[in-house]
Parts: sequence; structure tokens; C-alpha cells
Amino acid sequence: MLGDECWAMVLWARPGRDEEERAIVGRLARARKAPRDVVMRARMIELSWSGLRVPAIAEELDCSQKTVRCWLRRLGLEGLDDLGGQGRRRRITEQERSRIISLVKTVPPGRLRWEPVGELWAFDESGPSEWTLDSLATAARAEGIKAGRS
Repeated sequence: MLGDECWAMVLWARPGRDEEERAIVGRLARARKAPRDVVMRARMIELSWSGLRVPAIAEELDCSQKTVRCWLRRLGLEGLDDLGGQGRRRRITEQERSRIISLVKTVPPGRLRWEPVGELWAFDESGPSEWTLDSLATAARAEGIKAGRS
């Protein structure tokens, strides 16, 4: 969601600071392997530098005028990227997530195994025979990971 600062009536981007900044914006505007949003924002700036106004830029890039005004208002090359900190914070660390994934790849403790002598047995007959969200959460908590069912 765009913030209130995007409502300002910005009609064009500030001029490039130097030739290097203009070159970087030009490369980003034509990039094929850069993030799509960054390329679109660089194109907005480049179109503004070429003299197009907000309505024409919005029509050219198939987006709203509000979006164009918002991104033209941001300053510098750093303004092309998304602001950090968006979205929900992770509940578990990447290391804990890796441990849970490795746990899923193991055989559940209650799953029956075939012995070569013709017997079926399980490491823990009271344990789950299949991994479910509940059994994974329980196993993760047993390993010290504060994980919920979700």
C-alpha cells in the first residue's frame, strides 16, 4: 500500500546528479535481469527526464498516476528499491527452518519397517507413522525449536 507521502503533486523527477547516475538509471531501465519493479521505476524516471508528464508516463507504463507520482518523489538511486521491513517478521530463524526441513526428510519414528527375518518393527510404536503438522511441531519442539502447527 502506498503511503500518504505519495499523494504529493510531483510532476517530474529531479534531474540526475551526474552522468554516472543517469547512466545507471538508463541501464536499469533497459535491464532484463533486474527485478521488474526496479526496471519499471527506472523507466518512470527516464521518461520523466525525457520531458513526459505524469499522465503520459502512467499510460506508457500501464500503471496509475498515483504510483508514478510516488516513485518520482523518491530521491536517489536508493529510492528505486523497495523499503526494507515490509511484510510479516519470521517466527523462526533460517537455521531452525533448515532443521525442520531436514526433520521432514527423516523417517517418522512410528513408521513400520521390514526386518530381513520377516518382522515388522518401529523405532517408537507410540510415535507418528506419517509426518503431519502436529507431529512435526511436536518433534521440532522436542529439538528446542519454538514452532507452532502452522
